[in-house]
Amino acid sequence: MITDTAMKQRISSLKKVTMSNTPISFEPVSGSISPRFAGVPTFMRLPNIELNHPDIAKVDIGLVGVPWDAGTTNRPGARHGPRQLRDLSTMIRAVHPYTGVNPFKLVNCADLGDCPVNPADIQDCLTRITDFYSEMHNKNIVPLTGGGDHLVSLPILRGIKRKDPLSMIHIDAHTDLFDEYFGGSKFTHGTPFRRAIEEGLLDPTRVVQIGIRGTMYDGEDIEWGRQNGVHIITIDEVYETGLDAIMHKAREIVGDSPTYVSFDIDAIDPSYAPGTGTPEIGGFTSYEAQRIVRKLAGLNLIGADLVEVSPPFDPTGGTGWVGVSIMFELLCVLATATAKTA
Repeated sequence: MITDTAMKQRISSLKKVTMSNTPISFEPVSGSISPRFAGVPTFMRLPNIELNHPDIAKVDIGLVGVPWDAGTTNRPGARHGPRQLRDLSTMIRAVHPYTGVNPFKLVNCADLGDCPVNPADIQDCLTRITDFYSEMHNKNIVPLTGGGDHLVSLPILRGIKRKDPLSMIHIDAHTDLFDEYFGGSKFTHGTPFRRAIEEGLLDPTRVVQIGIRGTMYDGEDIEWGRQNGVHIITIDEVYETGLDAIMHKAREIVGDSPTYVSFDIDAIDPSYAPGTGTPEIGGFTSYEAQRIVRKLAGLNLIGADLVEVSPPFDPTGGTGWVGVSIMFELLCVLATATAKTA
């Protein structure tokens, strides 16, 4: 039987270990040491380090969850995405099978937890997300985000804004360039990049949207985008021209400018990723999605997100597994870019 005194001594001992100067290991826990189903899930089994932790200054790339879907216009559920993505990410190993990149050897990566959100107030939540990413940006931490609906990209861009507007490569079934919904709602998951361009966060002439498809309301979003210089590449153009040629074009457009990457899981065909709010048939295979991200290697990447995974529409976790696998692809190209600038 453990006495109260003995328990207090154990707690005191644990506190001393926790508060010691022993450096945190930024290596993920290997599945060959501890089974993947064990332990508290973090993104890719990385250490969980909060923004106010003493070791935060050592973090180069921060993986963050934004569990919020108040911008959803139809089928909700993406607020549960980060938790499922974390759980499924325990299956990720350390080394990329094609490039051989081990992102955890290149830079220090950590799970920074979930960004504070307010599911009852869109404007307050946008402010909370912006403030969180501003603090990350001020600490020189490159963000890799698991959403959340696509509206989360807007406050992220506000938080990491630079002196000049950013470039963006956006992989999605939809442009997210709509002006409003329901007679005046300006902030939904269908409007983030129109707002970002209007606010000067993005340079529309260096924004590339890849994989656009599906039925339309009236096409005004595409017309507005093209009139303002956005490069909108439909899925038909991708297959007619070829993926390699399209990605070469995308790379030429953004050049060596600071570039953000936003990947909506609905860019992938619902036969591979059904767990999303607005699925569109005729999308990329999961392998094609991997190839798209691999073609981003060498660009001046300053952040990325993977959004719109909605577990209620795929409780088996298949979509979550596809999503976090794309996050690992993004992490590899982000780590390579971050290591070059470190």
